[in-house]
Amino acid sequence: MVQRDITPPPLQGPTAKEKKYDRQLRLWAASGQESLENAHVLLLNSGPGVVGVEILKNLILPGVGSFTIVDEAEVAEEDLGINFFLVDESLGKSRAEETCKYLKVLNPDVNGHPVQKSIADFVVEPKALRDYTLVLFIGPYKNDDELLEEISMYCAVEALPLFYIHSVGFYSHFSVQLPQTFPIVDTHPDPASTQDLRLLQPWPELKIFMESKTKDLDSLSDHAHGHVPYLLLLLRFLEDWKTSHDGNPPSDYKDKKEFKSFIESKARTNNPEGGEENFDEAAAAVLKSLNKPSLPSGLRDIFEKVGNHLRDGKVSKGGGIHHKPLTRRQTANFWLVASSVKYFYEQHDSLPLPGALPDMKAQSQDYIQLQNIYKTKARHDIEEVTNDIRKREGKLTQQNESIDPKEIEAFCKNAAFVKLIRGYPLLISLETGTTARHQSLFEALKDEDSLSPIYLAFIAYDGLAQSSADKSTQADAEETLESLKQRAQTIISKLAEAAHEEDSQMKDDIMARVDPILQELARADGAELHNISALTGGMVAQEVIKVITKQYIPVDNTCVFDGITSKSAVFRI
Repeated sequence: MVQRDITPPPLQGPTAKEKKYDRQLRLWAASGQESLENAHVLLLNSGPGVVGVEILKNLILPGVGSFTIVDEAEVAEEDLGINFFLVDESLGKSRAEETCKYLKVLNPDVNGHPVQKSIADFVVEPKALRDYTLVLFIGPYKNDDELLEEISMYCAVEALPLFYIHSVGFYSHFSVQLPQTFPIVDTHPDPASTQDLRLLQPWPELKIFMESKTKDLDSLSDHAHGHVPYLLLLLRFLEDWKTSHDGNPPSDYKDKKEFKSFIESKARTNNPEGGEENFDEAAAAVLKSLNKPSLPSGLRDIFEKVGNHLRDGKVSKGGGIHHKPLTRRQTANFWLVASSVKYFYEQHDSLPLPGALPDMKAQSQDYIQLQNIYKTKARHDIEEVTNDIRKREGKLTQQNESIDPKEIEAFCKNAAFVKLIRGYPLLISLETGTTARHQSLFEALKDEDSLSPIYLAFIAYDGLAQSSADKSTQADAEETLESLKQRAQTIISKLAEAAHEEDSQMKDDIMARVDPILQELARADGAELHNISALTGGMVAQEVIKVITKQYIPVDNTCVFDGITSKSAVFRI
């Protein structure tokens, strides 16, 4: 019989899409890219509209699925100097259609839709915002002082993320309105903080492997002795420690220092290196790896709220403006998985094992075997959580698809770092905020180094824009500045009253810090500087991607930028 050589199949290289989006796939992986490509972003544009277009530019390049621009304006001469997505031939044409046309050139895979209507006429249509993933509203909108509040309320009810953005002169601002419960599973924590080795809770397979590699530790050759994985050394020496300490591991700092010295004393020093790297790794890991697993505060908060979201066999939002059942395609999936992970924790006094191992000095075959032990344990934990979820799904009154196993796996691997953001409606004016939020803003304003005066200035600017929309004459810069100052002083007085602050000097000091910002807003008269809007567009787009992909932690909930000092600040109001 003739032996024929079989040619192995060619290795499959990256697809065209993987090549195109290679760098960003390293940031948010295929799951994040899929979420981005399935998203449809709505831009409600007003004023010069440059910052809105710059945001879209930074979403189109990484491949957002679709975008819609609502803009009633026609291209004017002043647009040509600041909007890089218009050309001379655009003059007099629909700004929505022209910017949409040139934006789509950036990425042919993205769908763009222009709508030449006023924002008020667009949103009045039935279910106008229903099909969008996220809304961008560019302020100020001068024609309807209640429109933004109505959109904010609608987005809050429908759990639709909303961004409100300003860019005027050298200053910019954006506020993020997220659903009242906005969970993020993949927060991308520092890898060094995610190591969960369970050295104080070893399972049988890990113990057996440790015994096989360390039972004759003293008789091993120098090469083998210097390549025992440090995890196994720690487990071995922990067993030795417990025999002389009533079965207890090192518990406090003094014990751990003593245990560390004990490990160091076991290293062989009669070699050219004067020591052994694996023993150094073991000693270095004592303080950070020998801690009893504890439940992170954020996850504890989630576990406490699980019951509020799973009632009577239904999965619901809970806490929203309108409390109503959700399909499991929305945040309901999160609460269902959280309930099963909570049950797992109650049964085992630990979270599902992530299964990842750090690099270490070891022979390849030992390291691979150790990896497999951890991965097998992690898969077993995920399987246990999944089985519990399937039982719970069978009891739900909603008849929907089962939760994707990948979603369950992601939660189990990232459980310790899951974050639940509590969203709030936009603080559009003092009439729309609570006393607690007014007090929070006043506390920020009292800080002399805070950039919160920029935010206050934009609140005053919005109020002036709305009040002057119906006036037939245009105020000059001095009149505008005087009106802005009066509004700012009124706002400061109301905030001080909410904070029970009677110190008039404090209010004067705050006004003195707000005054130069008001001067710039009055000077600019609503005009945008392209460099400020381009930078702001990049910042907002970054936060939009975080919200769409539900990865990383987005701004919570207000960001301002000072283009004069090149400083930015984030604060929660």
